[in-house]
Amino acid sequence: MRRVEEERRFRWRLVYIALAAALLGVGLASVCVGSVSIPVGDVVRSLLGRSADATRLGIIRKIRLPRALMAALLGGALSLSGFLLQTFFGNPIAGPFVLGISSGAKLAVALVMIVFLKLCGAASSWALVAAAFAGSICVTGFILALSRHLKHIAALLVAGIMVGYICSALTDFVVTFAEDADIVNLHGWSQGSFSGMGWQNAGVAAAMVVLAGSAAFMLSKPISAYQMGEAYARSVGVNIRRFRAALILLSSLLSATVTAFAGPISFVGIAVPHLVKRALATSKPIVVIPAVFLGGAVFCMGCDLIARTAFAPAELNISTVTSAFGAPVVIAMMLRRQRGREA
Repeated sequence: MRRVEEERRFRWRLVYIALAAALLGVGLASVCVGSVSIPVGDVVRSLLGRSADATRLGIIRKIRLPRALMAALLGGALSLSGFLLQTFFGNPIAGPFVLGISSGAKLAVALVMIVFLKLCGAASSWALVAAAFAGSICVTGFILALSRHLKHIAALLVAGIMVGYICSALTDFVVTFAEDADIVNLHGWSQGSFSGMGWQNAGVAAAMVVLAGSAAFMLSKPISAYQMGEAYARSVGVNIRRFRAALILLSSLLSATVTAFAGPISFVGIAVPHLVKRALATSKPIVVIPAVFLGGAVFCMGCDLIARTAFAPAELNISTVTSAFGAPVVIAMMLRRQRGREA
């Protein structure tokens, strides 16, 4: 028994080391690779303030570094949001994009952006996060109300997809009334993108993600008990009503932060938690939660790198790339579950 536990811990350490190495490697590539290639040595010197090349220093510090940081933060947040929703619904297919939560946040942000752009000329980062959170909570509440009548999880997921389509249609309707100069930016944001990220955005996003991520990690023990069933969780003292409310609030806050800055991003919240749990060979939240965050960061930074370099100077929408890599994972996961039921 002791040997089995040691093997598990060794596997966990390997996974964490691999994720940390991938994060460092993809992060360096994100800063080095682009329309202007920058050697790794120059990147290090620029970060230390020793570079004499003002142009490269500006590219690194003002464009690529904040974009890479935002991709890591928001990718980790989206992946963690998916893990919390999967725990809540007890289904690995649940995620903020599939359930329409991201689309609800997108609709609220589009409304606020248009109103603020007309009245003030700009919308603050905090206002966008608040709007996205309100939209996420509204859609989540509607999904929870539907869950009382739709007992089968497949029907609930289909209902979530339909809600997402409705919110997306309303967003397109709202965007048609935007000023011509703002339609391009709104359209690009509504398709998902990490372009145009700055340090102010990174500061707000970091504050929200660290707050929600830390709270989720502190819920590791209740989540572990909840995974054993509601009856078991109650028997060890978990307040189910408060616990479920905390899961919904945290997952909504994480997905709202992502949508506010980068728009809706698909499949990350489903594919990454599945891959991480498979790699770790465990569902222990205290082990899985940090790894899920790291996995989401690596996945989104890698997809963003592909999105902006694959067909340069043209840039793909981030959801196009995440769907290309995430959808096959979801299909494989569904086939595996089906074979497991038939066995």
